This record gives sequence, structure tokens and C-alpha cells, in this order.
Amino acid sequence: MKVTVVGAGAVGATCADNIARKELCQELVLLDIKEGFAEGKALDITQTTSLLGFDTKVVGSTNDYSKTANSDVVVITSGIPRKPGMTREELIGINAGIVKGVAENILKYSPNTIIIVISNPMDTMTYLALKSTGLPKNRIIGMGGILDSARFKTYLSLAMNCSQNDLQATVIGGHGDTTMIPLTRHAQYQSLPVSKFLGAEALAKVSADTMVGGATLTGLLGTSAWYAPGAAGAMLVESILRDEKKVMPCCVALEGEYGQSDICLGVPVVSGKNHWEKIIDMELNAAEQAAFNKSADAVRNMNSVLATLSL
Repeated sequence: MKVTVVGAGAVGATCADNIARKELCQELVLLDIKEGFAEGKALDITQTTSLLGFDTKVVGSTNDYSKTANSDVVVITSGIPRKPGMTREELIGINAGIVKGVAENILKYSPNTIIIVISNPMDTMTYLALKSTGLPKNRIIGMGGILDSARFKTYLSLAMNCSQNDLQATVIGGHGDTTMIPLTRHAQYQSLPVSKFLGAEALAKVSADTMVGGATLTGLLGTSAWYAPGAAGAMLVESILRDEKKVMPCCVALEGEYGQSDICLGVPVVSGKNHWEKIIDMELNAAEQAAFNKSADAVRNMNSVLATLSL
């Protein structure tokens, strides 16, 4: 197995580090446009091999896509990170050209690969990758919902003083501060509804904190987060390459599911060797469906910016 991570910045390098440690592939390629940057990150990761006990071969490359040839999975993290005060919409004009170019170059050498998109704004970048490449819809996956759900579990665990690993909690909709939908009604602690442990006010705070989870970290760090996004990307790679059939919320193309079409949006999917294999119906109530429709409208509004760009 071979995996490529495009973008050797904080998120890409963290994702690559997780993939290497878990030995998800025999060869891992880290690629970046900055001279020597990916090579340095790859060498640094390689020097942890004997310390951490893995044998993944890690290769760095400065913009030489030939080294990515025959990749089974490609993770795209390229683009500028969101800065304090910057909206995801403002990223579109810059990152759209980067993501489109990366996808085209990757497919020259790995025409059968699966593409995982982490670049922001992720829903729009996933849609762009799908439309610009013409790949089958199940070979393009946006990671966002996995990260958002991890943040949801974090805030639930803090409110409940319990282990995140005992929680099931899902975020659907767009990967944005105003578009994501933490499904508090569906969240469970040891198979029991979390509403048995938290009141309506506490749950509302958990939901609100989850929705601004990315912005909170951007404000604290001065740039986007990287540990959790990188780990979330690696988790999706693992489910695909090891055919784990995990159900995880991912940004995928909808064709009537959840009442939406011609859009890439976060919904629970089964992921395995056949890429994303099935969309799971969460059976939303009227309020949840209305929120999902509102999220879709906001993402479509971001997607409309793509038509104004010369790509």
C-alpha cells in the first residue's frame, strides 16, 4: 500500500506521522511546494522509526508528483490555513486553485487513487475536487465531520466528566462555524442518551462550543489546529486501507440523500476498501432537517464563488 499526503505543514505532517506510526502503508510520500520542506519533515519522521517501533518508508518530495505514482490514497491538506478573523469563504479564492492543481497532478500518476480532502473551506474544496476531476463520487471524501465529531465528544466529556471513548456523538452538515449540526438528540453515553446526564442548557452550550471549536483554537493558537485534524485524516485513511467498515461523518456527494443533491456535505458513511460505500440515514426530525437544509444553503452559497473564479 502507498499513501501520499500533499502539504507538509502542521496538519499534513501530523497526518503523515499518524499514518507512519500505525503502519497503514508500506510507503508514505509527503509532498510540498516549499523547497526541502517535505524532505525535512520526512527525514524527521523517519528518525522516530527505531524510537516508536514502526517500519513505514517515508519519502519527502518538493513538488515532484512522479514520486506519488500508484498511491492508493491521497490526502490533500494544501492551501493557506485560516487566520484569526478570516472566514472560510475568504479562503476559497486562494485555496481553490491550489486544490484543483493538486488533484490534477495527482491523477496523472495515480488515476485510481482515493482522494481525501482536508483543505479549507472543506465542503467547497471537496465539491471542487469532485467536479474538476470527474472521478466517481465515492472516490472523493472530505474529512471534516470526523474532526467536528471528535470536538463534540470532547465538549460532552468535559461537561459530563467522563471518557470520550464511552461516547457516541455525531456532527453532520457543513464543516463551518455556522453550518455544522451537532446531533445532541442522538448522542449517547454507554448506550444511554446524554440528555439523561445533561440538561437542555448544558447541551446547548456543548453544541455552541462544538460549532466554534475551530475558531476557538484559531484564536488561541493564531492559526488553525493540527493535532486533531491530522489524526482525523489518518483515521479515515485507516478505515479505508484496513477495510474497517467504520461509520464516520464525512463530506460526500449527495444525490437525493437527506433531501439534497449536487452538493458535498457531511453525513455518516460506511468507509472501507470500496472507498465510501454507503450513506447512513440518521432519520432526522423536522428541526434537524431544517438545520441541515439551512447548512446546505450556506455551503451552496460558498460553492457559488467557484463560478466566479478563473481556474
